Amino acid sequence: QVQLVESGGGLVQAGGSLRLSCAASGRTFSSYAMGWFRQAPEKAREFVASINWSGSSTTYADSVKGRFTISRDNAKNTVYLQMNSLKPEDTAVYYCAKSKSGWLRNSMRDYDYWGQGTQVTDSS
Repeated sequence: QVQLVESGGGLVQAGGSLRLSCAASGRTFSSYAMGWFRQAPEKAREFVASINWSGSSTTYADSVKGRFTISRDNAKNTVYLQMNSLKPEDTAVYYCAKSKSGWLRNSMRDYDYWGQGTQVTDSS
């Protein structure tokens, strides 16, 4: 069983930055890719970013490319999402998820454990 706990969300003005963290339980964290997804009000959950098991490869949704950076610290069982140049349309609940494999994935069906989510809101 894996538990994922996100933190770091909050209110932020357009153009600002936030860093989300996701702490994972379990001894197999470093074997699996991790991902971030988000869900805005009345919209479907969408892929944001993924990082492979070692942290050597990443992939991003076009909407966040160049602004967001995913990273991981396997010694701390934690994955991060650095969000810069935030836009009003980034307002959403952000979820971290554990992949079923060690490789990059951008489909929800490829993830088997999810956190409870953390809210990011534009305060402009």
